[in-house]
Amino acid sequence: MSGPHENAATSPPLTGASADRFATLVAEAEAVPVDGWDFSWLDGRATEQRPSWGYARAMADRLGRATAALDIQTGGGEVLASAPVLPPLMVATESWPPNVARATGLLHPRGAVVVVDSDEPPLPFGDGAFDLVVSRHPVTTWWQEIARVLAPGGTYFSQQVGRASVFELVEHFRPLPPSAYEARDPERARADAEAAGLVVTDLRSESLHTAFFDIGAVVYFLRKVVWMVPGFTVDAYRPQLESLHRRIETEGPFTARTTRFLIEARRPTGHPHNSFG
Repeated sequence: MSGPHENAATSPPLTGASADRFATLVAEAEAVPVDGWDFSWLDGRATEQRPSWGYARAMADRLGRATAALDIQTGGGEVLASAPVLPPLMVATESWPPNVARATGLLHPRGAVVVVDSDEPPLPFGDGAFDLVVSRHPVTTWWQEIARVLAPGGTYFSQQVGRASVFELVEHFRPLPPSAYEARDPERARADAEAAGLVVTDLRSESLHTAFFDIGAVVYFLRKVVWMVPGFTVDAYRPQLESLHRRIETEGPFTARTTRFLIEARRPTGHPHNSFG
């Protein structure tokens, strides 16, 4: 059966008022900066159902009780900066230069240090440096490194993107291999955490919904969340975008299923360091 990424290429080009609306919406979305991790430009253009556990609030509670904490892949620092109280030692890592600059501006006034890191092992910190490590939507979780930098009794607390999240949208632009549907499995995360010597104390997952109300919202989302459709540009995917624009105008908002999971894991006290590899 042909997928939507194939059918789009055979759709007739847009004409008239629909083509004009498409051009206007796409131009708006292409002109917006995509640094940082603030999605407020999508207000009124898209909605995302949030998980029931309230990650930012729960993270802030843990930060308020920590002595030394690390936020891995902080993005623009927006989520970390939302915490009312930061621990005496607060460090955040980020790899993308525009995000590093944005995070520095937000977090340095709060006394937090932003460290440029490649998001590849090893983390640039000593063994047992932190009693709390947090991360919201990490691209990859390096469990052995998290275990290494956690102090005995320390905690890792993270909200992560789950399996097949927003794949209905991705599949409109490109085919996905069967292996993609097995990635980001919460139970695999549990197994990997335990293999690194951590004890998983909480693991929850939810299936949610996202809706895109116009094609500009789709363009902005794919420009910002670059791993969804690698190499995305409007010119490279114009037939698929025009097809989706026509579908939204005819049928209403484009909806996709999003999945999230929450994982909390603790490094046991008195655990020999060499068990973490």
